[in-house]
Amino acid sequence: MYEISASSATMESQNSNLTCAICLDRFKVPVTIPCGHTFCKNCITLHWDTKSKSDIGPQCPICNEEFPTRPILKRNVSLSVLTEAAISTGPSCREPQGRGGDGAKAMQLCDRHKKPLVQYCKQDKKPVCPECSISECKNHQKESLEVERENQKLLLNSKGKEVQKLLEETQKSISDLAENINHAKVSLEQTSSWMKLKFSTLIKTLSEKQEATELFLLEQKETAISEAEAHLAQLMENSQILKESQVQIAALSTLSDTDFIRKSTLVEVPHCKDVPTDVSPNLQDRINGVTDVLSRVSKLVSEDLEKAVGTAVGQDKDGSPQDKRPVLAVVPSPAAFSLPGGKEGLSAYRCSLTFDPRTANGHLSLSLENRRAEHLISGPRPVPPYEVRFDHTWQVLCFQSFKSGRHYWELEVSKPWAYVGVTYETIPREFTWLKQEVFKSPTNTDLRFQPLF
Repeated sequence: MYEISASSATMESQNSNLTCAICLDRFKVPVTIPCGHTFCKNCITLHWDTKSKSDIGPQCPICNEEFPTRPILKRNVSLSVLTEAAISTGPSCREPQGRGGDGAKAMQLCDRHKKPLVQYCKQDKKPVCPECSISECKNHQKESLEVERENQKLLLNSKGKEVQKLLEETQKSISDLAENINHAKVSLEQTSSWMKLKFSTLIKTLSEKQEATELFLLEQKETAISEAEAHLAQLMENSQILKESQVQIAALSTLSDTDFIRKSTLVEVPHCKDVPTDVSPNLQDRINGVTDVLSRVSKLVSEDLEKAVGTAVGQDKDGSPQDKRPVLAVVPSPAAFSLPGGKEGLSAYRCSLTFDPRTANGHLSLSLENRRAEHLISGPRPVPPYEVRFDHTWQVLCFQSFKSGRHYWELEVSKPWAYVGVTYETIPREFTWLKQEVFKSPTNTDLRFQPLF
């Protein structure tokens, strides 16, 4: 490519040759009549229409040559190209207005004809000069460089939005996976602590099984967390790739027209691998038998034996936090805060509750006519969609509800851990931790909750 600077004298001479004698402005769709003079198509048509109202036949406004019939007006292609070139290059070839300018802006010329590149050939996918437009690209679809730049700018903006969308999705996946990793750590640590506490209360013959089980859980924890952190690293890498693509797209805006068009067509949206964000160790089937046996043995040793020893020595010692006794929750009437003494006095307020399967999270399995809820450590089960279902938390509501009065119920927690509480029916389903709504809502201030596990 070569560079030139157009002088004001040359520009004025060129403008005079591209000016319509009727409107005294640059040609707009120039047409040449039989005498050889050229006018804007609309200007000469309007001129002849005005003359015809006075019964004057068509004639040239410059040389007054008369024509027997109104000539058919055809676009002068050469003058159209030159006019477009003058419009495209005129302002950019002048000195910048105001102070601090860099002088005349360089124009890029055709290698072959040494004329300004003013149009873009869509078929050949390259900028062309007026000579190329008439000779080599005569029947090709063409646009001015300004129009083509805007077209490419729209396409580039679309790619940029797609990259931004992918980046937002990736960042959300990073956040979700990081939260799930923390949740998995808590879950696995609680399970390990529960088993350690149970095994520590058993006789020495179970110590070997305790050690083997703890080692297995530790290995599963390390494996699950290691895989999840590898997924997190992949998502971080995807995020970096998308950010670099953003920077590349932003940098193109400073290029010249031809470089901008050429390089923008080479921009590709990165194809990032899908990375799972779930952290669900598959332990349910493998440890189900162990947990069931441990629950029964623990009840015999930690509850029945504790009661027997307490009766024998005349003391009623409190059990350990992991003793799975019934959990008693009483919602008193707002009008009266006094309660009958002891559990026996509550029989009149006893109620039977069942779980609502429509609200159960996919990680929970209901059984015993919806009176038992069990965590599925192996992963979520397929469930039909309901607006009332908890999608993000391992949570389920009871089918029954109360508006006033006194009520009491019992439940038994036999698995490593659980959270139990009383809440309002419209609890948001999108929260990712139960305690945010169950234990921190101002509508639950009358709750008396005594967890014994």
